[in-house]
Amino acid sequence: MRRYRSLVNVCVFILIVAISFDYSYDPFQPSDTTTFSNQVNEAAKNEDPLYKEIKRKSPGYEEAPQNAVIDKVWKKIPGRYGVEVNVDKSYEQMKKNEAFDETLLVYDQIPPEITMEDLPASPIYRGNPQKNEVAFLINVSWGTEYIPAILNRLKDHNVKATFFIEGKWAMENTNYVKMIHEQGHVIGNHAYDHPEMSRLSTNAISDQLSKTNEILEAITGETPKWFAPPSGDYNEEVVKIAAEQNMETILWSVDTIDWKNPSVSVMMNRVNQNIHPGATLLMHPTSSIKEGLDALIMEIKDKGYKIDTVNSLLSAER
Repeated sequence: MRRYRSLVNVCVFILIVAISFDYSYDPFQPSDTTTFSNQVNEAAKNEDPLYKEIKRKSPGYEEAPQNAVIDKVWKKIPGRYGVEVNVDKSYEQMKKNEAFDETLLVYDQIPPEITMEDLPASPIYRGNPQKNEVAFLINVSWGTEYIPAILNRLKDHNVKATFFIEGKWAMENTNYVKMIHEQGHVIGNHAYDHPEMSRLSTNAISDQLSKTNEILEAITGETPKWFAPPSGDYNEEVVKIAAEQNMETILWSVDTIDWKNPSVSVMMNRVNQNIHPGATLLMHPTSSIKEGLDALIMEIKDKGYKIDTVNSLLSAER
């Protein structure tokens, strides 16, 4: 009888607990008190003179995105991300000092509506003119003896370049191609045996590009995204076929004319007179570049330019 009563008492207790339990309660959801507190904090922030000041001044720091375009002179030009001030994050940065400080503004990037990929096939001569950056284009089909020294100088200055490599040269200098790739430089297609591309048939153009891509991919494991026509010689068919093989055709806006073996001072003057935001600077593995690359890099950096690859220069990101 006593055991029976104990069992009944346990059952009654379980029943009371079950009836009393609030199944809708979620300890991980904010309580009404927490929600109210957040609303109060948000309201206080919106009334903070500093927050209002950031909001008021923000439009003066914003820039609209620029769409990629095909220019009559410069052909395809990449767009550029716009920026707008993230008021909330900027407020968090400045709240510690309770004062507006433009160096602490936080920006969100706004992508353009039209990118280079949206445009028809067209050669590229330069980056966006608002981008304070330049790219070294090093076309390689000879000058093998200068490659190690050039790589060492680039490494010393922590500069990455874009090497456009001939397919035939790559086959004969596999170790150098691997070295260039392993040091973080971008490798592009420079056709197979340096022909005049505009004089070739459609099939021959395609073969020059695809054969070189196969060789470079076999060595590096990556397929080139960029094609530099030998001697800058091209026509619409060349650009079209390169695009069909998923490559943009790259030319240059500043030429060292290093193949004429100028003195370092002559080459430097030539570059200094023509360097500009978004410049693509053409060079080859020559004695002039070997001897003058240190000074050239320092001069360009002193002018406030960043030196990077074609990938970076032609990206719409800031």
